[in-house]
Amino acid sequence: MSTLPDLPLPPDPKLAQNITHFIRALRKAGLPVGPGRTLDAIRAVEAVGFTQRADFFHALQAVLVSCPEERLIFAQIFRLFWRDPRYLEQMMSLMLPQIRGAQTDRPADAGEKRAAEALLDGQLPPPPEAAPREEIEIDATATISTTERLRHLDFEQMSIEEIQAAKRVLATLSLPVRPLPSRRSRAAVLGPQLDPRRTLREAMRRGGEIERIARKAPLIRWPNLVVLCDISGSMSDYSRMVLHFVHAVANRHGPSGSKKAQAWGQVHAFTFGTRLTNITRHLRARDVDAALAAAGQEAQDWSGGTRIGASLLAFNRDWGRRVLGQGAVVLLITDGLDRDETGQLARQMQRLQLSCRRLIWLNPLLRWTGFAPKASGIKAMLPYVDSFRAAHSIASLEALAKALSDPHDNGERARLLQAMAQER
Repeated sequence: MSTLPDLPLPPDPKLAQNITHFIRALRKAGLPVGPGRTLDAIRAVEAVGFTQRADFFHALQAVLVSCPEERLIFAQIFRLFWRDPRYLEQMMSLMLPQIRGAQTDRPADAGEKRAAEALLDGQLPPPPEAAPREEIEIDATATISTTERLRHLDFEQMSIEEIQAAKRVLATLSLPVRPLPSRRSRAAVLGPQLDPRRTLREAMRRGGEIERIARKAPLIRWPNLVVLCDISGSMSDYSRMVLHFVHAVANRHGPSGSKKAQAWGQVHAFTFGTRLTNITRHLRARDVDAALAAAGQEAQDWSGGTRIGASLLAFNRDWGRRVLGQGAVVLLITDGLDRDETGQLARQMQRLQLSCRRLIWLNPLLRWTGFAPKASGIKAMLPYVDSFRAAHSIASLEALAKALSDPHDNGERARLLQAMAQER
């Protein structure tokens, strides 16, 4: 990290209020800082003092930054918030290309954009009226690298513009699935199986003489897709992007019996936080914004608490038999951070796995290097899933196709179960 200039901070009788406002900006930019962190930050500043800018910076960083990935956004918001005029002008020029201020040759990254958007809170000054319009020439040679970077960028670290671009990419994705053989059959001239009944019926019409052997082929059917999406506070940013992806899948699947590779029998979607909500009918709307707006009004517990065990109990009791037939595949999107009693959670996970063909758990916490199943909820759920994969970027959602096409794919499940066994 670069060395901060050793400048004394001006005395301010409202330092506590400014720290609170600063932490609010961090929360808008995606850092998980709550009211408890505010008190800790104020106490840390009281203990360290704030006569030196570097001491003030490191005291706040020690309290408010939880992982290395958050340091960049913290540093950008700190410099922008605590009165660095040159940096503020640079951020304004980033948000409004018409403003010609202090610019550097270094391209602005996602952390800088998120910092500017969090502090400006969407309130941008009007552009100059007399500013001449310029024709911008786009170099197509950088398109591939930009698209690749967007595919692997964390949803939580995206700027507003990048989120819109990611939604457009998600709308084009498909989720291929292989058809399942059915016990029923259909008449086929070159079918692989003999059809004795049809052969004898045709023979009876001809006085018992068999002229040809009838043959048949098995029918194929498409499994259902059931999505259970966590919309609690810790999952809200990821669940919105995942639901955009589910909307695209729900509006692209073919009817039963379709020969298209991405066809599903039916697509059912449920959200849960403190309660279970069926949003299947809302996702049938063609317009994704209207569909998610209606789903948000239906799900009153958006960005609230988490009760995974109780929500799975409600699903297994009220909806399991209706939607899990015909070899359904279940996508469970949650971070597994449940504070309820883990015994019920384990029982409901086991029942869910036994009721479906495959249970795939998508967890955004897998984006962290060295992720380990420490939380009790994750330990209770992990043994009852068939595949455990990440869900924090476009690339991670694209990798779902691999999990569905390979019946032996288990993602990170085997490695994490081994880690749990070693702890015991």
